[in-house]
Amino acid sequence: MLEPRPAVRNLKEYHPPLSGRTGLRLDFNENTQGPSPRVLRALRNIDGDQLARYPEREPVERLTAEFLGIDPQEVLLTNGVDEAIHLLCQTYLQAGDEALVVVPTFAMYELLAASTGAQVIPVPALPDFEFPMENLVTRISPATRLIAIANPNNPTGAVASPSDILRVARAAVRAAVLVDEAYFEFYGETLLPQISNVLNLFVTRTFSKAYGMAGLRVGVLIGAAQQIKIIRKAASPYNVNAVALACLPAALEDPDFVERYAGEIRLGRERLEAKFRSLGIRYWPSHANFVLAHFGSCAQTFVAAMGSCGILVRDRSTDPGCEGCVRITIGTAEQMDRMLAALEASVRAMSIGGRSLA
Repeated sequence: MLEPRPAVRNLKEYHPPLSGRTGLRLDFNENTQGPSPRVLRALRNIDGDQLARYPEREPVERLTAEFLGIDPQEVLLTNGVDEAIHLLCQTYLQAGDEALVVVPTFAMYELLAASTGAQVIPVPALPDFEFPMENLVTRISPATRLIAIANPNNPTGAVASPSDILRVARAAVRAAVLVDEAYFEFYGETLLPQISNVLNLFVTRTFSKAYGMAGLRVGVLIGAAQQIKIIRKAASPYNVNAVALACLPAALEDPDFVERYAGEIRLGRERLEAKFRSLGIRYWPSHANFVLAHFGSCAQTFVAAMGSCGILVRDRSTDPGCEGCVRITIGTAEQMDRMLAALEASVRAMSIGGRSLA
């Protein structure tokens, strides 16, 4: 009888709640406005000949490298950041190795690392989700071959300083240190200038968030040229589809669109945090396009109340250290008007009912 590898058979199943998502989608940290009009024009201009050919990734990688100000040899376009994580795990991990993951964080780090047979070691964040610098460095061993750090982190919005991340990379020279910058556009700080100097450092970016192209599944893995050359061996030459490759240059040609959107999101983030303060709800200051707040035993009730208003938000109670927490994605100014009114009404209704938001 055909049997799967034990590492795969024993994996946790990950089923993001994507079905039935109607209304204002503030649950998956997606762009709530859509991509640049230039992207939509590029999409409409795709012809049958483009779809009939195998996609050619390298020319668009050169454009992406130029946009990022780095060498094309340091860039690998991927099918979303998920594939970038998968390729790092396939390249550097095997059974008996260790992967360190600061938690709570993006679930795919653990799942994809564990699929190789490596042991995944969670390193809990400090109180208030601060980066556990000393605990992480202490946990590094000769078996450590991957360290995953989302910066800003999801679902908390917290960040680690560049100096702390570089200290981790220098303490773990035998490990691939991944810095996932999926929310870079809402934060502004990056480790990108360090990749040529720190040969075990990798940075990922996505075009799913600020760029509004989640449905096209395109991300980028960035690292030292000699490392990216090796990782290319594990990647399919056709991993990014022709539609995504046709649209990405149009997105890169319109940085003003992305900056305007990111600026609007940063203002909306300030409005949401101010609303939490006025309602006496605990939250954690965020550097991303979402805010995590604590609703205690009312978390599921609050999610349902917002849903009844046609607004989707995400219960994160099952994440380590996040019991009773809800994550709310930031939308456009008009969307935030609607969301903030619904939030206040829902909270006040629950308070009237005698429930505690502590």
